[in-house]
Amino acid sequence: MLIAVGGLAAMGVTLGGLLGIAARYLAVEADPLEAELQAMLPGSQCGQCGFVGCQQFAAALAEGHASVSACIPGGAATAEALAKRLGVSLDGHDVAEDVGPQVAFINEDLCIGCLRCANDCGTDAIVGAAKQVHTVIADVCHACGKCVKVCPTEAIAMRPVLPTLATWHWAKPGTPLAAAK
Repeated sequence: MLIAVGGLAAMGVTLGGLLGIAARYLAVEADPLEAELQAMLPGSQCGQCGFVGCQQFAAALAEGHASVSACIPGGAATAEALAKRLGVSLDGHDVAEDVGPQVAFINEDLCIGCLRCANDCGTDAIVGAAKQVHTVIADVCHACGKCVKVCPTEAIAMRPVLPTLATWHWAKPGTPLAAAK
């Protein structure tokens, strides 16, 4: 029995060493531009840009196969930052209208508890059981809109995020003396 255990241990060490050597010599280096672009994206993995996730979108951006304005959850700010980093011009008509931060809202009177929205939610922001009323955890929702598309009763709508004491900012007042001159 000790011979069998010793033989398996020797085989494991040998194969592990070979895998380690192969990983070192056959490693593929990643493009640092892709990692930088991916860090600039919101990371919601919603697929609204036409790619499976933010990593594939960043790779297409680095290769020049995607528009910088394709990220809908990122909005105009992300499109401008991507255009600046890549050194491309951003036309105003390319960017979708920035409606500000939004969150999904479920009208409980219309919800039938079919679970289609919860199954399509990539962040598990929709909670509820079968044949029960569902609700959205606003802090987790990244406003991808997938739940709105699959709801058979149109009980889900995207609503703007209401400002709280932590997020509300007073606009800076204009200078009336400068306007009078």
